[in-house]
Amino acid sequence: MLQALCPDEAHSRLVDIDLEGLLQKGIRALILDLDNTLVKWHEAEVSAEVDHWVDQAKARGFKLCIASNALPERVKLIAGRLGIPYVSGALKPRRTPFRKALMRMDVVSQETAVVGDQIFTDVLGGNRLGLYTILTRPLSRKEFPTTRMLRGLENWVIRKLIQEGYISNWR
Repeated sequence: MLQALCPDEAHSRLVDIDLEGLLQKGIRALILDLDNTLVKWHEAEVSAEVDHWVDQAKARGFKLCIASNALPERVKLIAGRLGIPYVSGALKPRRTPFRKALMRMDVVSQETAVVGDQIFTDVLGGNRLGLYTILTRPLSRKEFPTTRMLRGLENWVIRKLIQEGYISNWR
């Protein structure tokens, strides 16, 4: 059970992810969560740091796609600003939004990573398809009410993953 919730990597922030390291692992595409991964929840402003990281990923040849449970208008706006495709109203952790993202980028699962701040949506959904999964800390404590309720359970799972040695670099 814990393995289904275990990310392949864990980082404090999206911008801490080593793009060169991913390339060395054969990762060529990234499915990115929106809320509290790319931008703070319920906000549309992309930080300069995240914008630069996205530009660096593109410059290194990564294909990018946002997959978000958020409403289409907001996802479309931010994806447009970043110049990348998107899947909105995703209902993660279902497999369908991840498959749609793979199709939009024209890539296969073996060369794709999912990056997100939630174990029960991003990590579980990515692991269900055999994608490489990267967990980040949320950008903000402000969240959708049901997400906030799940954070207690998620924090317990993360502590368990650390105790079992599945996560070693969680700061």
